[in-house]
Amino acid sequence: MVTGRYTSDLSEGDELGPVEYTMSRFVAREYAHANEMHQPCFQGVDGQIAPPTLVHIDKLRLYKLACPGGAGPSARIHYEFDATIHEPIRVGTRIVSRGRVVGRYAKKGREYVVTAIEMRAADDGRLLVEYRDTVILSYRQAAGAAS
Repeated sequence: MVTGRYTSDLSEGDELGPVEYTMSRFVAREYAHANEMHQPCFQGVDGQIAPPTLVHIDKLRLYKLACPGGAGPSARIHYEFDATIHEPIRVGTRIVSRGRVVGRYAKKGREYVVTAIEMRAADDGRLLVEYRDTVILSYRQAAGAAS
């Protein structure tokens, strides 16, 4: 486990979480507003739901819990993600999120970490979102390249 270390110390097999919280109207609306998602379903109309990409915040919550030292010696770069939304996350839903580092590898001088995250309803365990996230931890420039 990486507790007390940096996100750059994450290793394949590390477990992140769980984190439990209730999706609030404020968080759903403000996240949608910040991402210019002005559809009524995100802005507080009856039946308000969280924007699907809000799963990014759960990744940060899991990192903060497991790696309170922060990013480490170099900032991570969000490289790519894939999310499968099994059902909308309604405001007021109690959520449990867990993550697992499923890969860490180097390719062309870059170091990658792949994390799989699941968001589930706390009341009955039904799967709401599956999320696979890849970050780049470091990049070594070729000899003689400008920095």
